[in-house]
Amino acid sequence: MRFRTLTEALQHHRGEEHFVCFIEGQGKEKRVSFEELYRRAQCLLHVLQRHGMQKGDHLILFLNSNEQFIDVFWACLLGGIIPVPLAVGISEQHRRKVFNVAERLGSAAVLYTDHGNLARLRSSAADYPPGKAFLDARDKVLLSDEIEGVSTPGELADIAPQDTAFIQFSSGSTGNPKGVILKHRNLIANIEAMQERADLTSADLSLSWMPLTHDMGLIGFHLNPVVCNYSHVIMRTDLFVRRPLYWLIAAGEKQASMLGSPNFGYQHFLKAYRRKGLPDIDLSHVRLVFNGAEPISAALCEQFTHEMARYGLRRQSMFPAYGLAEACLAVSFVESGADLQVVHARRDSLSIGSGAVLGSRRDASHVSLVSVGTPVLHCSVRIGKRDGQPLPDGHVGHVHIRGANVTEQVIGDEGSVFLEGGWVDTGDLGFISRQGLFITGRYKEILFVHGQNYYPHDIEDALCGVEGLDLGRTAVAGVSCGQTGLEEVLVFVLHKGTLQDFIPLRARVKATVNEGFGIEVQQVIPVGKIPKTTSGKVQRSALANAYLEGEYEEILLELAARLERDSQHEPQAAGDEIVDAILAVCREALPGKPFTIHDSLLEIGADSLVLVEIYTALDEMYPGALDITDLVEHPSIAALGRYLRTKGSVV
Repeated sequence: MRFRTLTEALQHHRGEEHFVCFIEGQGKEKRVSFEELYRRAQCLLHVLQRHGMQKGDHLILFLNSNEQFIDVFWACLLGGIIPVPLAVGISEQHRRKVFNVAERLGSAAVLYTDHGNLARLRSSAADYPPGKAFLDARDKVLLSDEIEGVSTPGELADIAPQDTAFIQFSSGSTGNPKGVILKHRNLIANIEAMQERADLTSADLSLSWMPLTHDMGLIGFHLNPVVCNYSHVIMRTDLFVRRPLYWLIAAGEKQASMLGSPNFGYQHFLKAYRRKGLPDIDLSHVRLVFNGAEPISAALCEQFTHEMARYGLRRQSMFPAYGLAEACLAVSFVESGADLQVVHARRDSLSIGSGAVLGSRRDASHVSLVSVGTPVLHCSVRIGKRDGQPLPDGHVGHVHIRGANVTEQVIGDEGSVFLEGGWVDTGDLGFISRQGLFITGRYKEILFVHGQNYYPHDIEDALCGVEGLDLGRTAVAGVSCGQTGLEEVLVFVLHKGTLQDFIPLRARVKATVNEGFGIEVQQVIPVGKIPKTTSGKVQRSALANAYLEGEYEEILLELAARLERDSQHEPQAAGDEIVDAILAVCREALPGKPFTIHDSLLEIGADSLVLVEIYTALDEMYPGALDITDLVEHPSIAALGRYLRTKGSVV
């Protein structure tokens, strides 16, 4: 049956036996039927309407709980209120984004969050008057943990296909956020296309750890199952981060038929798998493993399917896809059950406007690219020049899309993505061959050196061959040198040791890039964190901007002078019970890394995964005493110990 709106689909399927299951932790889960989901959403709609919200108003969703998110999301849809999902994250940047988005949306925007997140938002707004004014305004905040005893249904709105369903703000946009307006008709068209290409049936069951604030998590692994009428499981993202092996353990237990992840998720899982292995699980029920959201690594696809074959996963289950929020998620899919299509393109043939030269060799002169298939139903794809003029097949250019699933409006965009004839510029580069569409990279991130184009992710893949540099530990960016106007190539390296330890690694990085690509790296910069969006995409521009603003000037001066830091000894016990306990946890999370109790964990390289590991261990020792953001606000062991001592329950 073809539905006109998302709400029509939920209303139609509410009497079915299907469900959404929320996994909060190992052994902690809750199943909610489509009938109960509908009832809870309708009653929560009454709360929103009692607060004064009407059809067309905007509700910013800033929540940690997947279950609370789903309830209020559907409450909004049933009442014609427009939900605006935003990732909570742990950084100041994520919190500031709430205020920027509220400013974009105007006076009709209300925030839906909880006490903990509101407190952190207020802290961030202390020195930001627009944010403080928004939080202090009357009736601008609704707290999820103050809502109880909800039993009265709200008044359902008359929803039309042309009505806005929700607004998807890019996971990477913070200071100047852009919101993609997605209408019911756009979403229904794309879900119908995904159902047709992926052969979705009511017998399927999907499992996802992707955040619901990202289009792959929300549309692909929640709205898709509701409209197509099959059960689905949503795992907390931070649970996957802490315990990646549980992703496939749960998939085996639930007999899931569909999974999905970007590159970094497969890499994160494989690292844990090679250390700890898996119990005897059964993955024979899995028929599709979606791979998208960033350039797809052929090597990772092969490694993942090869390792999981012993548990019954078919090699043909890997399902590369290409999509973006502007398309309501899916632009192109491969054929279900098809072998992975990989080509090897000469690096020097991938300049914009050039014909891609394909060969059979896997060597330093070629890059391996994975086909992301052909356009899905209702969507057209072409390769064109920057001005919109089309290019013939086989030529590298800008990827343009149009169709019933494609957005017609982007908040904050001044028309730059919209081209004549209804085409939308995706910002990606690629080419089309008989094997399908191939994505080569992002236009804004491409490096122009000596008249040639170079793709950051290609150089980053090559650096994985350097000892100690796994995927996700480097970021390559280019900046224009003010004096010469030439492009400077920067390599940012996640480094947890001393500057003296970094010197030989720096030399290996420069040599690898020079030998493999014939270009000089002007700066190799040690950083404590590689910033990523909530979907795992590396934010190369954020690193480049920090470099231009002089953020790394001091450390580069030290590096140039080859100065040694004075913290190259093992951290010593402090004789304080709490500090010593934290120290023991940090030693285990950062094995072999030199630091003292006064060093910032962020500066010595405790990335988000390590912080989650430290937080989890401390939360077991001191239940409820800490939030994960406290590790950012009190980043040294000594400072965290002092903060914990202020908590009466741990003294």
